[in-house]
Amino acid sequence: MPSQSSTQQSHADVMDQLYAWQINIYDFTRKYYLLDRDFLISHLQPPPHGQVIEIGCGTGRNLIRAAELYPDAHFTGLDISSVMLEKAQKAIKKAGLEHRIRLVQADAEHLDFDDPVFMPNSYDRVFCSYTLSMVPAWTTALMGIARLVKSNGSLMIVDFGQMKDMPRLFKAGIRQWLKIFHTTPRDALAEGMQKIAALGFDIDISHPHYGYSIFVKAQKN
Repeated sequence: MPSQSSTQQSHADVMDQLYAWQINIYDFTRKYYLLDRDFLISHLQPPPHGQVIEIGCGTGRNLIRAAELYPDAHFTGLDISSVMLEKAQKAIKKAGLEHRIRLVQADAEHLDFDDPVFMPNSYDRVFCSYTLSMVPAWTTALMGIARLVKSNGSLMIVDFGQMKDMPRLFKAGIRQWLKIFHTTPRDALAEGMQKIAALGFDIDISHPHYGYSIFVKAQKN
């Protein structure tokens, strides 16, 4: 049986290989089908000097936009891919935001809660933008991510939805296409959020664009 460390490295290698050939066109192409990212960012609204972490920060695109929108907040970005983090670091430096955004390489499935970066109850806002659909053990990751949220903080998620109200052929076609990028819409995400509710969160879920995406806000009591 593969060890946890070898499994993590294997997934990191898969992600690095996936992004290596598309890193320079990633942000340009994703704006056409990773919908509602800016909607999520506009609803973060962290408190003054708040701590915000993005799980699966990729190229740093969301972190930079959020840091510019909320100049009093401090940001952390987590990603498993060294290729993505290298790109993100360059973008953050170019934006002059190194003093407000830190990056860490880690696997969302296996957060080290003894690490000061991932101490439970450390963040006012935790958000995931089209991340869980790329995490194999996404339910494990979801439970761990929720532990990072402070009391009165929130967890926000945008991802591919069930696409229930979209034409059948379109749904089948886009899901087949997403497989090329190791992406699987999490049709059970709404049900999975019930486990988060049991941890003391109030859950609000919407399904914009005929169910193309799912938007989740989980407010911790």
